[in-house]
Order: sequence, then C-alpha cells, then structure tokens
Amino acid sequence: MSDWTFLTNHAHVMVCLRRDPTARIRDVADAVGITERAAQRIVSELEEAGYLGREREGRRNRYTLHAERPLRHPLEGSHSSGELLDLLADEGPGAPTPSSGVRRATRAAPVAQERGPDARPDDRRDHPE
Repeated sequence: MSDWTFLTNHAHVMVCLRRDPTARIRDVADAVGITERAAQRIVSELEEAGYLGREREGRRNRYTLHAERPLRHPLEGSHSSGELLDLLADEGPGAPTPSSGVRRATRAAPVAQERGPDARPDDRRDHPE
C-alpha cells in the first residue's frame, strides 16, 4: 500500500463509526491500520471538538456523529463533516448492503459536455464571458 492517502486517520475513524456506531476501538484501529491507542486518541479528539458523541450501552459504546459540524480546513469550511461521510461511508467493508434495509442515496451521473479532442479545461466554452 502507498505510504500516504488523501484522507486523515481522523476521517477514517469517522467513516468506520458512521458504518458501525457500536464498533469497538480495536476494530476501528484494525480497519484504519493504526494502534488502539491512536484510535482512542483520535476518538477523544473528535469528541472534544464536537464531531462525535459517546454513550455507554452496557459494556459497549455507541458513537453519534454530529454531521452538521463544518470541516476544519479553510478550503473545506463551507462543507460539513456529514457531506464528506455521505460520500465515503456507503461503500467498503462494514457498509450497509441493499438487503440490510438501509436506503442508499443515488447520485445523478454528470452530464458530459461535447468537446473536441484538443479541448482544455480552460476552453472558452467552459467559461463564458
């Protein structure tokens, strides 16, 4: 595997907890590829920052994601953590399956613009004056 990814471990932890709100820290750590101690630190940081809530249910925790919270970097600040999780949490291991009764959001396919083979992204047709 590559030694870098597009998302941080914090985002990976949130994706895991979105898929399974009762996941054990051990399972989250295994899925993300970090130690249990690192996963616990990340969960604590997310909780302190208001992105995550935690309640005890018997011997386990149930995590609640606060999806309305804005992303933290200025380039992404106009988007919420929930928007990112909506894109990421519906796929992969632990994701709900169609038979589980969870309704998946559908995304419309982008409309292709007719462009010549030598068209560039800065083509005037893309940016009318």
